[in-house]
Amino acid sequence: MSDKLTEIMAHKRRELAPFVRPVAAGEFARIDAARPRPPSFAGALRRADGHLAVISEIKRRSPSAGDIKQNADALAQARAYRAAGADALSILTDEKYFGGALADLRGVTDGFLTTPPALPCLRKDFFFHPLQVLQAREAGASAILIIVRVLADDEIKALHEAADAAGLDALFEVHAEVELARAIAHQAKIIGVNNRDLAVFKTDIALSERLIPQFPKDVVAVSESGILTGADAARVRKAGAHAVLVGEALMRAADPARLVADFHGA
Repeated sequence: MSDKLTEIMAHKRRELAPFVRPVAAGEFARIDAARPRPPSFAGALRRADGHLAVISEIKRRSPSAGDIKQNADALAQARAYRAAGADALSILTDEKYFGGALADLRGVTDGFLTTPPALPCLRKDFFFHPLQVLQAREAGASAILIIVRVLADDEIKALHEAADAAGLDALFEVHAEVELARAIAHQAKIIGVNNRDLAVFKTDIALSERLIPQFPKDVVAVSESGILTGADAARVRKAGAHAVLVGEALMRAADPARLVADFHGA
């Protein structure tokens, strides 16, 4: 595990410690019944035309890139991505390291209810407890993130079960063969390869080229980080990716629609 990822997870556990409580199974069913059913995240990643799907990320800053678009309005960015042809969104809700907030996710999903159509939204955060899953469903998310390398197997199991109970998909993030094996053992239906090594902040999309061909055939494959051009997207598409998750390049793009089109056509 990288020092930075260790640091982030330790902070997240401290940050939420005063609020963590047991979550009864019935709470997920009640919130699922009370809130509008979000669009399917998994469904959006398998395009009918066979083209690569694009998960566009709302990210104001990151430990590796620093400030990206510090004053970005989440709903305005989401609408720009929707107009650009994005298939789904990833919304950073961690404040300390990424400049996000749960209110960003809620603002986007509520905004889409007011001005449809909605795009499925991944709550991108550092999950370790079912309470975070309940928060995600309340805020209108379609999916949660499970970072395999920072979690014990019992935590992964609890998060996956909570996501199922809340009607959410789960994106399992891996960075090595041993993590892929663990994700498969937990019956992951969506697996993303993070091409960025958070130990040294080096990004290499060859990692997707190595790992994605090892995925079970029924798993939705996502390549994350380091996808900057149509050529990059073509490489991971050839390796078997169904979707790419792109943050920094799209946040900085003067014409996100052109970049999304390049990814789609990879």
